[in-house]
Amino acid sequence: MTHRHPPFRRLVIGLLVGMTMGLHGLAATAHEFTLGSLTIGHPYARPTVPGQAVGGGFMSVANKGPDDRLLSATSSVAKSVELHTMSMDGDVMRMRQVDDIALPAGKTVDLKPGAFHLMFMGLKAPLKAGDKLPVTLKFAKAGQIEVTFNVAEPTP
Repeated sequence: MTHRHPPFRRLVIGLLVGMTMGLHGLAATAHEFTLGSLTIGHPYARPTVPGQAVGGGFMSVANKGPDDRLLSATSSVAKSVELHTMSMDGDVMRMRQVDDIALPAGKTVDLKPGAFHLMFMGLKAPLKAGDKLPVTLKFAKAGQIEVTFNVAEPTP
């Protein structure tokens, strides 16, 4: 007898696997983008499994200027892109959408598995290793910039 998980459960399992795999390291193809006093470092996403309609996006944002905020993100590869945070409450993963992500002056904020991250919602196609995703980031003070998210398998 084959045990089939309901679609939502498959989605959650896929996200957990992808986020856990992301903790094992970053691909060697580091790249960065600069917008005013902000430096967006190594934007990346993990490959998704067939049928997975969401994916996570990760990067670092170094702010060498005044306080700023990441307000939104958009991409042609998904119906929408949401700003999220994730935390653990005992053994329960709690993920929720946030309105913005604070970027304090003189600090680097890491959007990474298990913390702040982007969620690509309603993916139009699976994310495959080697893909390059165009993503437009909008900041409160710095304005907006299109960056490239590389899709890569985690490295050991």
